[in-house]
Amino acid sequence: MAEHVYKVVEIVGTSHDGHDAAIKTALARARETLRHVRWFEVAAQRGYIEPDGQVIHQVTLKVGFTLD
Repeated sequence: MAEHVYKVVEIVGTSHDGHDAAIKTALARARETLRHVRWFEVAAQRGYIEPDGQVIHQVTLKVGFTLD
């Protein structure tokens, strides 16, 4: 197994469609700007209610990627 050094960043994803969708949204966006994304950890899950009653799911992720 190769040895790696990882950098960790924290990001937040949101979705009207649930926590899983919020995770996928956040990771898709992270992969557009970060190279070598290897893992993620769900640090927090929460939701909030908009004035019109819609529920927004929010997920905070720690994302690890290898350094060049």
